[in-house]
Amino acid sequence: MTGGELCASCGAEVGRTRDGLCPECWYSAPERPKPVRDRFEKLRALEAAGYEPFAYGFEVTDSLRGARERHQAQSTGAPDEEMRVRVAGRILSLRDLGGSAFAHLGDRDGRLQVYFKRNVLSERDAALLDLLDLGDWIGVSGALFTTRTGELTVRVEELVLLAKTLRPLPLGKEEVTGDGERVVHGGFSDRESRYRQRYADLAVNPEVRRMFALRTRIVSGLRAFLDARGFLEVETPILQPLYGGAAARPFTTHHHALDTRLYLRIADELYLKRLLVGNLERVYEIGKDFRNESIDRTHNPEFTMLELYQALADYRTMMELTEEMVTTVLGEACGTLRLSWEGREVDLTPPWRRVPYRELVLEEAGVDIASASDGELRRAAREAGREDAASLSRPALVDALFSAKVEPGLVAPTIVYDYPIEMSPFAKPKRGDPTLAERFEVVVGGHELVNAFSELNDPVDQWRRFAEQAARREAGDEEAQGFDEDYLRALEYGLPPTGGLGMGVDRLVMLAAGQDAIREVILYPILRPGEEA
Repeated sequence: MTGGELCASCGAEVGRTRDGLCPECWYSAPERPKPVRDRFEKLRALEAAGYEPFAYGFEVTDSLRGARERHQAQSTGAPDEEMRVRVAGRILSLRDLGGSAFAHLGDRDGRLQVYFKRNVLSERDAALLDLLDLGDWIGVSGALFTTRTGELTVRVEELVLLAKTLRPLPLGKEEVTGDGERVVHGGFSDRESRYRQRYADLAVNPEVRRMFALRTRIVSGLRAFLDARGFLEVETPILQPLYGGAAARPFTTHHHALDTRLYLRIADELYLKRLLVGNLERVYEIGKDFRNESIDRTHNPEFTMLELYQALADYRTMMELTEEMVTTVLGEACGTLRLSWEGREVDLTPPWRRVPYRELVLEEAGVDIASASDGELRRAAREAGREDAASLSRPALVDALFSAKVEPGLVAPTIVYDYPIEMSPFAKPKRGDPTLAERFEVVVGGHELVNAFSELNDPVDQWRRFAEQAARREAGDEEAQGFDEDYLRALEYGLPPTGGLGMGVDRLVMLAAGQDAIREVILYPILRPGEEA
């Protein structure tokens, strides 16, 4: 090897050291925790004895829960018939009784006891038993039986090491009971560590695994709901030459071959609506969006959105579709429409309350946004806690009032509709009142869940809106929409009347799972740089 680094302890040349040490010296160093050093010694002992510490595979007959279910079904029909299984999992507990040992294995959604009798195992498998630790992955085969205490157990005839753990899982406090069983109490509870080491979080916290399984059911349910109604799932660009479709600051990157700046999309909207111009009348996308914004309990810079568009529909159609979609999907995924979020009971049972935007701001903030001057809005925003009120545009002031004074009090699902037109650059003017837009949001538990419009399909009006947004950008509003010439060209070919909506999938999962932080429902959330243990 050339060009590598030298180990500061033994002088061996390696491609890359860790803390200045080669792998042998790093794992054996006195500053490593004793469990790490002990496991590394066992790894070397396994290799010296000819075992493969990291297997290539293991063919199973059942998952751990599947073995239980198959045994129960078979016992009902043929109680005297012996059932044989090949199963695998992590060692969650281990009790050595000398001539025999008991352990519990765990996999994604099950747990099963296994029993080792040394004089039944081969000499090689019996020796392997002494080199196992909590957390190791093993595969076993044998017959199922029920112990005197009534616990279903595998009588192990074959033992295979699948993966040796070199670092103890953060299982909590380990205890050796009076009968010699090693068990653990508690679990991985520090939030920051759990997010940084999601792999360990999932390994030791079954409730976290169940929550992400719930997320999968919800996403699958959304797809099934829309597919059944004739919507076509599509994919639109994530790297875009011009971002748009929302008020947000983008992430930028550079494509070297084209020598051009590109943006990570902040929304799917404009590309999806182009497809309706091309006669794909019902489309949706569930995908990642990216916004270069602050991180808090309900915002992550990378998040998952559902956006859908339906030709010949308006925002009233979207109200009905949203209510039916959310209640159908969460009812099937959760088994109930009565949920708990942030300590508050949320009943999603339809029909949902519907209230005009202006009416709510007047009730809760005491300001009539239709007649209030910019100065009055600025004073109200300052009183609501916005220290930057002096620099905010009129639409931003109105939005600040709504976010501070109205939104937190909307616990039951509420459809808030008819927003000021200047806050909605892609919505059609309200029929009969052009100062308003045919737009609604669904607010649940004090948080926005859905944003929807009667989509603007007049290219001349869209041109004016783009121009207004461009003027705001020039005045310093970094979140204002850019002027998208190609989207205007698409509208000139004819966008049919269209209803559209966007829904934050992460927030929907937060509601379903009763989680108070978006990072709980994202497998790998964005985190500030930190030290790793």
